[in-house]
This record gives sequence, C-alpha cells and structure tokens, in this order.
Amino acid sequence: MSNTISRPLRYMALFALTTAGAMAADIAPLPRQNSVPGGIAIVALTDYASPNTPEVLYNGQRTLVKRVDGQWHAVIGIPLDTAAGEHFVEVKRHDRISQLAFTVVDKEYKTQHLTVKNKRHVNPSAEDLERIKRESELMQVAFTTWTEEDAVPGRFTLPVQGRFSSPFGLRRFFNKEPRKPHSGLDIAAKIGTAINAPAAGTVSTTGDFFFNGNTVFLDHGQGLISMYCHMNSIEVKKGDKILPGQRIGTVGKSGRVTGPHLHWSVSLNNTRVDPVLFFTDETIAGLK
Repeated sequence: MSNTISRPLRYMALFALTTAGAMAADIAPLPRQNSVPGGIAIVALTDYASPNTPEVLYNGQRTLVKRVDGQWHAVIGIPLDTAAGEHFVEVKRHDRISQLAFTVVDKEYKTQHLTVKNKRHVNPSAEDLERIKRESELMQVAFTTWTEEDAVPGRFTLPVQGRFSSPFGLRRFFNKEPRKPHSGLDIAAKIGTAINAPAAGTVSTTGDFFFNGNTVFLDHGQGLISMYCHMNSIEVKKGDKILPGQRIGTVGKSGRVTGPHLHWSVSLNNTRVDPVLFFTDETIAGLK
C-alpha cells in the first residue's frame, strides 16, 4: 500500500550484522539478526556437531537452518504478536529433543491511516468473504511449503527500483477501521516497472487475489518464501525455476491499493518478517 511515509528506510543500517562467512555449500551469508516481533533471531546450535542437517522447530514450525564456518545456525522468523522475553527452539535428534533459548526485545511500530475508494476492500460482501477464504487457504499452503534445499539464500537484492512507501509492521487503519499490521515492504513505482527475483527460487503459486491482486510466490527452500503483490503482469508460471535477477512481472495496482506499487513479503517458518533484514550490503550502501 502506498501512503504518506515517503522517506527512505535508512534505519536498516542500525541493525546488527551477523559476522559469519559462508561455506562452499552456502550461496550467501545469514540474514541480519534483529530479535524483535517481526524480526529474525539467529541461534547457533553449539551442541550439534553432526554434518547432517538438523531439524529445528519453533512454535511447531520447522525453521531454516544454515551451516556457516562449520557451525549450524537456526534462522527463526518471529511473529509480530510475540511477547518480549525468553523463547525456545527445539532441536530434534534421533534419541532426544533439546531446547535452546533466545531473547525477544519489544518493538513498537508506527500507525498508518489509509483511505480506500473501493468499499468492498474494507467491508467485503458475503460472496467476497467466500473468495477470501479460498484464497487464504491457497496462501497458507504457499507459506507452509517446505522444500529441502542446502543453498538457501541469506540475502536478497531489491526486486524493484522505486520509493519505499510503507515499511514493514505498520499498524493499519483502512477508512478508520483497524486491520492487520502491514506484513511486507511497499515499493512505489510506475505501472509497468520490472519486478525481478531477488534470489533464486521456484514459482510455487500465482494468481489474482481479492486483496493482493496479481500475485507471485517464490519458494527459496526450507520455508523461506517471498511474495509479490498488486502486479500489473505476471510473466512466470507455477513450477518455473527462477534465477537471481530474472524478471517475474511488472508493477501494477491490482487488488486493494491506493496507488501503483509492489507489496513484497518475506516469510520464514510461516512468519512474515521484515524484508530489510535480507538486504545485501550493496543495497544498504545505496540507501545511505
């Protein structure tokens, strides 16, 4: 969604960097850690020495694991409604399950008020609600897909060139009515601007959704899923293997929007997290 928040998101330079070099099996380092609701916690599995990929669970969902400098790490998406304090992941072994703790620090996100002209996008009809229910089930399947993959990307390039119009996590009101927090990053750009894959992946789902408009889901492996919404055109199909930088479609204003833009969501363990945490160093340098 476009809105009045127009200044570039320079705050990402404040996030702590994860200092780890990738082994040959990795194609990118770990994402940036920021253990807040909507952020990412990275937990070193210090007591797991096996070369076999460990299975780690958080809130009953498998988490992404990456081996960096010979050390396994769990990369955990933290839900926006998570309470501050100590939380635990479970590391499954053939003979036992161990727990490792990490701490979540509270964060307060800003509030955003939007005016939507299509009243059905604020108060859907009964028929609309049936459609929304069907689409929500399809999206849930996409976000909970688990694909075994060793070389899961740890950093993304920007999928589109434009102005960052709405950051992640905003507490939203549509026509003065409260709705769910903003679960992605909005990038405003002209209709027809190219949208390019920020990393390698497989197209798991495409479609025209009531709220999200023309949408593409990319599966990057191990529960790392990215979603691209409000597109004007979709130029890929389900099952396509996508290379980094490959064009997947163009910016539009389909679905519930106030102007043309890309809504970009990134999901870990079925949890939407701030895409900024996956930015490459080059992306951050270009925003300063």
